[in-house]
Amino acid sequence: MTTIKDWNIEALTGYKPKTTFYTDFSIADAYGVNAIIDTYNRAFDAWKEDYVFLTELMMVLNWKFWEHYQKNDLYTSLYYALWRAADDYARENLKGDELTDFYETID
Repeated sequence: MTTIKDWNIEALTGYKPKTTFYTDFSIADAYGVNAIIDTYNRAFDAWKEDYVFLTELMMVLNWKFWEHYQKNDLYTSLYYALWRAADDYARENLKGDELTDFYETID
């Protein structure tokens, strides 16, 4: 049985999650690299046009990077690469208030 840790972001920062991204990626972690990539592709493809969900996806990818840092080099590298890809998309496509909200939330 896979144990899923609680994403305690709200307790730490006051940010209330709007998606199941953290749980989705935590489940994917148990199944390996291909599951993580598949989870990313599905989430990104479905939600890249919604800057609020894109922002939360970026937060989760960053969180997962640090969760695996110095414990699992493969996952750390993968989550960093996925974060970079999503960040590149956000910087190229978000404009005005959406971009401002994006940076204020992830900062």
